[in-house]
This record gives sequence, structure tokens and C-alpha cells, in this order.
Amino acid sequence: MTITTEKAPLNGVDTPTLFATRDAVKQQNEIAKFQFRATNTWVTGTHSRSTVSGFYGAMQEMQHVRSTVVDADHPAVLVGEDNGPTPVEYLLHAIAACLTGGIANIAAARGVRLTKVSSTVAGDIDLLGILGLSDGTVRNGYEQITVTFHIEGEADDATLRDIVEQSRRRSAVYDVLTNPTPVVIDVVTG
Repeated sequence: MTITTEKAPLNGVDTPTLFATRDAVKQQNEIAKFQFRATNTWVTGTHSRSTVSGFYGAMQEMQHVRSTVVDADHPAVLVGEDNGPTPVEYLLHAIAACLTGGIANIAAARGVRLTKVSSTVAGDIDLLGILGLSDGTVRNGYEQITVTFHIEGEADDATLRDIVEQSRRRSAVYDVLTNPTPVVIDVVTG
């Protein structure tokens, strides 16, 4: 008689699949090439709506289980109607979500059970830049982003801090925010 036991997910992470994916990519690097996409449509004023649905990954076109629609706008103080977060606020969500997902995966891979992970993210921005009032001396984007994690789990403080640090080192969003990324803008008129 053969008894098969499945390893229960740790921190909600299917670690056998995580390791299998890593091993598959190690054997065939081409499956690591992904392209994520979003479409955006202007609604009115500073309000626009993006849809995230399809992407390319693992050498094939794929679809998310469900499309996600998000609105972006500016608050009234910035000439909007506050129909959604500002685009720069989505960056705060992106860095928090990317680091948190990494923390869960890394902790699970190391066999560390997490009991709490939360963060507060703040971005300091001086609007003199985007309003064109600084003669180019003030950047348009964030001057600094600060992420503060509160993390608890079945490990000592040094191990938990190391998990967060490894997540930072492997974070795609952290990389995009801290290293120049070429952005190509094509315009089609008519």
C-alpha cells in the first residue's frame, strides 16, 4: 500500500508548486519571459479606467481568472473628482503588494510560519515639479517612499528581518522604482 501525503500550504503558499516552478525555469529559461499588460481609457477630467486581463507567460498567451478594472483620478484639491486613487498612490500599493507576496513565498520556502504581515507605505512628493513651477529643480515623482513592515511569525527577529530583506532584493516593483526602466511612448492619432 502506498500512502501519499500532500504538504499543506504554509502561509497560503503551495511550496511544492513554487519549487517545481523554480526548477522548471532553471531547466528552461524561456518560460521566465512574461509580458503584463493593461488597457486604459480616459473617462473625463483626470478620471481614467484601466483593465488588466491578458498577459503572456510560460511561452503562451494567458488570461487572469477574472479581469480587474481599476479607476484612477485626482482628489478635488488637484482638479479631479476623486473617483479613485491617484496614479502615484497605485505605486504605493504595488510596492507593498510585491514585497508582501515575496515575504509570504520566501517564508514558506524557508519553512517559517507567518502570523502577521502588514505594512504602511508613504510617498513624499512636491507638486512644484509636475505643476512646472520649479525650473526643473524639483522632480515630478516621489522624493522618497518609505515602507514600514510589521511582521510576526515562528522565527526570531533576525530571521524575519532577513526574509523581508530577501523580498526587497527579489522584488520586481522595488527594482522598477529604484532603477531606471526604459519607457517607450508610441502615439497613434486619428
